[in-house]
Amino acid sequence: MDDTARPERRYRFLVAGYAVSSYGTFLNTVALNLFVYATTGRALAMGLFMAVRLASGFAAGLAAGGLLARFTAKSVMLWTNAAQAAVMLSLVLAPEGLRTGSLIAVSVVVGACGTLFMVALRSSVPEMVAPERLTWANSLSITARSVAMVAGFASAGVVVSLVGYTAAFVIDTATFVVCAVTVALLPVAGGAAGTGAEAEPARDARTEPAVDARTEPAGRGGMPVALAALAAAPGLGLMVALRGVDAFGSSSHNAALPVHSSALDVSHPAVFVSTFWCLWALGNIGAQQVIQRFARRTGRAVGALGFGYGTVVMSAAFILAFAGLPLAATAVVALVAGAADGLTEVSYTSHLQTLSARLRGHAFGLSATLENLGFGVGMIIVAAALDGCSPLTVVAWSHGAAIVVALAFLLRVSAQQDGVQGVRHRVRQPRRGDRDGAGTPLG
Repeated sequence: MDDTARPERRYRFLVAGYAVSSYGTFLNTVALNLFVYATTGRALAMGLFMAVRLASGFAAGLAAGGLLARFTAKSVMLWTNAAQAAVMLSLVLAPEGLRTGSLIAVSVVVGACGTLFMVALRSSVPEMVAPERLTWANSLSITARSVAMVAGFASAGVVVSLVGYTAAFVIDTATFVVCAVTVALLPVAGGAAGTGAEAEPARDARTEPAVDARTEPAGRGGMPVALAALAAAPGLGLMVALRGVDAFGSSSHNAALPVHSSALDVSHPAVFVSTFWCLWALGNIGAQQVIQRFARRTGRAVGALGFGYGTVVMSAAFILAFAGLPLAATAVVALVAGAADGLTEVSYTSHLQTLSARLRGHAFGLSATLENLGFGVGMIIVAAALDGCSPLTVVAWSHGAAIVVALAFLLRVSAQQDGVQGVRHRVRQPRRGDRDGAGTPLG
């Protein structure tokens, strides 16, 4: 086996384990919320459970860069899966009187470890595959997650109904064990602690703002380094800010979908929600196939512009999903929303991976923090707004904010690229006085 095929085979093995654990996560998302309600008898408890989980993810994002500076990405991915398996097993074994405490522990550990695992995985991909295969690698992991999402959500009701909560939690525990084993068997280092020198993945100069290693900060604090990393690349700070605003918009359709679905069919409110998310995931998977073929044929990434345009299309599609269109049209809208979401995910992840190994963990950690903050704050505001406003109104202004920021980001990137092209044009112009116009270009 050649040197290129071997790392890619190992990466596929890791993604397979990630897909298994993602299935358990989505299965658990449904099972745990139902279990919290069944245990406490209060809908407020479900909201508090989600709030603790998001707060833990927020805190983990702040700490992720520092952890990856001290430990290898492999060790972080391994122990986060082991911790999630352990806490789920403790919930299974907990006696009746300790169930509430176990649920709090689950929300904290799953929220924090899920964020740490994603930051470690995304920041270590450039060390696992060739630079020109980054888009393929990111697309593959997103495809695996989308497939796991469909399987997890689709089977959650069946698993809980047929075999009960305990069996669902045991299945989830097993999925984390499988992922931990795949990580343990891989010769993956990753992260600043796992690299002797800072790896610099290749960039497409036409679409990606290069980060000059000479201007990169040398700070040691987690948050200062993360902020300085964003300042080092033109437009990257606005890109991460847009990601946070997009997460705020995502909270609106997540909260509004059950309300909208109940209005469509009071007796079967889950039908529209489950169908919509399945179509969304299919659109996402389809987009990943197109992106992988594009990268393979052209050798180029989708670039920062793909992230901006994808955000605009995705946000507009989610608004249309609540506009009362015929079901066939809404199905198309769901597919488009999923495809655009897949485009933004690949372009965003690939873009942050252009940072050096020392800065990637901090940047991904800060990004995860802003995403959790945007989604958590959004859930609170949106839940309050839905009491007095229609789902369409709430989703329209939430995703409308994302569209406005995305348009500002597109203008920023376009102006930057026009400036680069203008410099290149001036460089190619002949100096005055050259008799045949073939003189030395300007330096």
